[in-house]
Amino acid sequence: MSRYINCMLLLISGLFIVSCASNKEVVENYEKLERKKTQVLVESIDSISKLSPRFFYTKIKTNYSDTNRTNSFKTSIRLAKDSAVGAIISFANIPIINSIITKDSLTLTNKKDRCFIKHDLGYFKDAFGVDFNYKNIEEIILGLPVDYDTNQRYFQIHDHSMYIVSSHRKNKMRRTERRAKEDIIVKYFLNKNISELTGMEIESPSDSTTIKVEYIKREYNEGFNFPKEVLINILTPRNKIQVELTYDKIEVNLPQPIEMVIPESYEKCE
Repeated sequence: MSRYINCMLLLISGLFIVSCASNKEVVENYEKLERKKTQVLVESIDSISKLSPRFFYTKIKTNYSDTNRTNSFKTSIRLAKDSAVGAIISFANIPIINSIITKDSLTLTNKKDRCFIKHDLGYFKDAFGVDFNYKNIEEIILGLPVDYDTNQRYFQIHDHSMYIVSSHRKNKMRRTERRAKEDIIVKYFLNKNISELTGMEIESPSDSTTIKVEYIKREYNEGFNFPKEVLINILTPRNKIQVELTYDKIEVNLPQPIEMVIPESYEKCE
C-alpha cells in the first residue's frame, strides 16, 4: 500500500470514520419506552443539530484496526466552525501527520516520509466509498446528527428499547418512491429522554458500505454535549474497520490557529 493511502487511512480514522464491522447494537438497557410522535423526535434531532460551538479543541486517543493492521495513536483536533478542521496525529508523542480540511480541500503532510498531499474532498469517495463533505466531518467530530436536512422527510422505526428516526421507511422503498438522496439511508438513535444522540447508522447500498456510530459516553462542556467515548466500525467491500475514540482535554470557543507549512524539500506522496 502506498504512503498516500497509509496517510489517508490514519487521517480518516483519527478524525471521523465510524461504522459497522461488529454485531454490537446501538442499544441502551432500559425499560420499554413510551410511544412518541415522529414529529417530536424529528424536532429533537433538529435542536441537537444546531448545538455547535464556534471553536473546538480536543485530543483524541485512537485505537484503530482493519483487515490488515492495528494502530494506536493520538490526534489533536482544532475546529473553526464552517471554516477548517486541523488534525495532528502523533505516535509515541511524536507528531507525524499534520492535516487541514476545508470546505473544498484536504492538505496533509507526512513528517516520517517527508511528503505531502493536496486533494479535493472527493478523494474520500474515490478511496473509501464514503462520500463525506466538510459539514459532515464537523458533525461527526462534534457528535451531531450527520446529514440532517430540514427539507427531508423522516420516518420513525418503532422499537421497544430505543427511539429510531430514519430517512427511509422500514420496508424497502420502491425506486419510484426514493428522493434525491436515494442511495444514502441514515438512521438516528436517541436516548429515552430524546435529549441526546446515542448513535447513527449510515448505509450506501450502491457502494455496499454501512457505517455505524455508537456514543458510549458524552460530556457537557460550556452548554454543549460532546462525545467522550465513541465506538466506530466500518464495513465496505474492501475493508472492515473498527475504531475506538476517547476524547480528552476539550476546550470550547477558544480560538486556536489552524496552520500548516509544507517544507520545500517535501515531495508529493506517491
